[in-house]
Amino acid sequence: MKTDKYVEQVINKVKANDAHEKEFIQAVEEVFTSLIPVLDKRPDLVECNILERICEPERMIMFKVPWMDDNGNIQVNRGYRVQFNSAIGPYKGGLRFTKSVTLSIIKFLAFEQVFKNALTGLPIGGGKGGSDFEPIGKSDNEIMRFCQSFMMELHRHIGGNVDSPAGDIGVGKREIGYLFGQYKRLKNQYDAAGVTGKSTDISGSILRPEATGYGIVYFAQEVLKDFNEDLKQKTVAVSGYGNVCWGVCRKVSDLGGKVVTLSSEYGYVYDEAGVNTQEKFDYLLKMRSSDLELEDYAKEFNCEYYPNEKPWNVKVDLVIPCATQNEVDLDDVKKIVSNNVKFLVEGSNMPVTMEAHQYLKDNNIIVAPGKAANAGGVSVSALEMSQNSMRYSWSEEEVDAKLNEIMKKLYQSCKQAAQDYGYGYDLIAGANISGFLKVAEAMKIQGDY
Repeated sequence: MKTDKYVEQVINKVKANDAHEKEFIQAVEEVFTSLIPVLDKRPDLVECNILERICEPERMIMFKVPWMDDNGNIQVNRGYRVQFNSAIGPYKGGLRFTKSVTLSIIKFLAFEQVFKNALTGLPIGGGKGGSDFEPIGKSDNEIMRFCQSFMMELHRHIGGNVDSPAGDIGVGKREIGYLFGQYKRLKNQYDAAGVTGKSTDISGSILRPEATGYGIVYFAQEVLKDFNEDLKQKTVAVSGYGNVCWGVCRKVSDLGGKVVTLSSEYGYVYDEAGVNTQEKFDYLLKMRSSDLELEDYAKEFNCEYYPNEKPWNVKVDLVIPCATQNEVDLDDVKKIVSNNVKFLVEGSNMPVTMEAHQYLKDNNIIVAPGKAANAGGVSVSALEMSQNSMRYSWSEEEVDAKLNEIMKKLYQSCKQAAQDYGYGYDLIAGANISGFLKVAEAMKIQGDY
């Protein structure tokens, strides 16, 4: 069978089997279509039907999560954990608590996580989990009761050598603390590597909260170097205002640039002076743990707030979407291109729609894919597991240096893979190919069916 026909056949089967999972189908199609030149050179991978095997999760777990609110009423949410692939190590990936969570979203995130984790060069497989529980507006006690109930089921399926969840949207140190406390009680052991993203007071790693944002900026820095540029004096448009955005703002500031936008689903802030002071960094943290909104940030720091708009019409040097999947559509990238932006670095997972990606490519915009650029978070989570295994803690300087080195090597592997398979400087294809080959080889070596 011709390679392109094989790829088309597998994608069509996914569409038929999982017709209601649009995000998962999008992720599979985006990865698999870039693998045709690889499979042309590797007929052995076609013969063993690697694509159909690699797009089917090893395990999907869905469960109810009953919990009591502060009024004594029992509420029920859905919990998910998709353990997608363990060919190169225990499942690794975050937990997302937000009202938009569905099985399709968790499944696409887990699929992407497989290749992202492979790109780090660390021995970790891919998984993802979460719930449609919305922490915003809930009390600490309600969040604690929900987390404890969620872990009542999840603890049966995780462990340092099996699956090690971390945080994601809606799951920070507070939620991880409650989850780990319940996990420890249920397991009757201090399996520190069973959950990562912990506070440093309970065996967490220094720089874990900053790691995703820092890694994105380190990756962006490598891209810019290849075009004889750097971040000094650069202006950056960022979406979101959560953990990833916070880390990006801090590291961009450290390297001499400035982030000038923040956003939510309700609008965006334009901060001409830049999100580049400790006071502003601290305010972002305060916003995430309270009912403060971007309008409050705008009032606090005398900025412009634009309701019901996205930040992509702001003229900047660099764009970094850091909020959620498919947040940048065709209309958005047309604005980005018209502003002569040369670089788009994906901070969130699959933030750009497929037609928007094509428009960026047609207009020669350099795109750094999320599965590569935002791998810093899971990289430091894996480093946390290593520290937990050694009963040891590295310094901030040591963790930062290791993270920077991981992102440099990751960038080079994406760049080299694209060149090796005729894609030139296409980092999206390079990331897909490099991650895929590492996982596919591991599956083949183990006779993994």
